[in-house]
Amino acid sequence: MIDLPENSPIFEKIYKDYLAQISAVDLRSVAERLGIDICSDEAIIPLFGKPYRVSEKGVFDLSGLRPSHSASVVLFKYLLLCPEGEPGGREWVAFRDFKDAAPFVEGFSNTSEHEIEKKFTGKLPDLEKASIVSGGKAFDADFSYDLTMRFCPLPKVPVIMLFNDEYEVFRSKCVILFEKCAEKYLDMECLAIIGMQLAGLLIKNSK
Repeated sequence: MIDLPENSPIFEKIYKDYLAQISAVDLRSVAERLGIDICSDEAIIPLFGKPYRVSEKGVFDLSGLRPSHSASVVLFKYLLLCPEGEPGGREWVAFRDFKDAAPFVEGFSNTSEHEIEKKFTGKLPDLEKASIVSGGKAFDADFSYDLTMRFCPLPKVPVIMLFNDEYEVFRSKCVILFEKCAEKYLDMECLAIIGMQLAGLLIKNSK
């Protein structure tokens, strides 16, 4: 995302453009395909477990507050890019493996995986606790990591966080994986935002 203040005129222009696009969307049809709820002509979308109301009127949490610009963009795109049918591609892949990821790979690593490494190196129990508080669940898969946690940022868009703590000459390592079909629900910028939000949530919930 562009590094500008939340009240930037550019962000406000982008927000209004998304509102115009949402006004043309059949929210009930999209909600059925995404497995989300509709209430009073608003889509109710949980983002990392927190519900937001999304419609042509805007994006608001349940108390009526507007979320960050990046969160709003993710929620708008989630509705606008909703695939017509259930896409295939349930295998787990790294962000860099998506076809259009190249321009965002470095930013994704710096704002998500590396942030988790910096905060939780030598603090594996803290990361596990923060993951559980953040809605993560232990994931039993064939990954050789000290910690494997599954999160559900959005319905049908799960992620897995893999973490190895430092050991002797080996540095700590964090890897965030998406299902291959995630590219059908969000663009690369939004998937990068998901990674950044996950890191921010874990760091926040470690305090």
